[in-house]
Amino acid sequence: MKENKYDDPQFFEKYSHMARSEQGLEGAGEWYALQKMLPDFSGKRVLDLGCGYGWHCRYAARQGAARVLGLDLSEKMLERARQMTQEPNIHYCRRAIEDIDFPPASFDLVLSSLAFHYIADYPALCRKVEQCLAPGGDFVFSVEHPVFTAYGNQDWYYGSQGEILHWPVDHYYEEGRRQAVFLGEPVTKYHRTVTTYVQTLLQLGFVITGLVEPQPTPEAVEQIPGMADEMRRPMMLLVAAHKPAGGRQTKG
Repeated sequence: MKENKYDDPQFFEKYSHMARSEQGLEGAGEWYALQKMLPDFSGKRVLDLGCGYGWHCRYAARQGAARVLGLDLSEKMLERARQMTQEPNIHYCRRAIEDIDFPPASFDLVLSSLAFHYIADYPALCRKVEQCLAPGGDFVFSVEHPVFTAYGNQDWYYGSQGEILHWPVDHYYEEGRRQAVFLGEPVTKYHRTVTTYVQTLLQLGFVITGLVEPQPTPEAVEQIPGMADEMRRPMMLLVAAHKPAGGRQTKG
């Protein structure tokens, strides 16, 4: 079984009080940027990898998706998603996203929110996405930014008085496992470079249609304590890619 931190009762309780858990998409600081990168959902078959509470699944259904499948390894996440979902064309399934194995052209859109930095083999997962995505389909995802994941502990470097000095970036080109701290709990994540995130898709024949490092909105910087410091380094990376209708054209 893959690591499943979100079914740990203590960790899940802390996660349930985050803004994105309580407020949904509007509580996710990157949503304003991610929403603009999503294609038209009308009549689409949608796969959400690491669906969590199902916020993106319900958004897809409400935007006209024909059917939506949300996958997550956490039973606690899926239980909450099912409780919050009334749309009959949304289905949830407990499965590690690394283990997807769908027939070719099963989906028109594959999306994922902040899940791939928990995946050890990103290229293998992308190959599976390319195989199950129909020609002319789209692949849109968000991850923690490589600047954010590189050092490992994912915390600021502080001065002698506890003041924030800078964000440490080290061992950037050494991809792989990192022991991070999230919500005060130890969590295993995987660091990879921007090059790996993008070049992997290009080698599979995808066309990159969007690449965004979302900044906090001016309103957030003004209204939320500590948000001004989020302007000092990128926290997330958003990527949108398109599978050409003519089929795969692998890059060398």
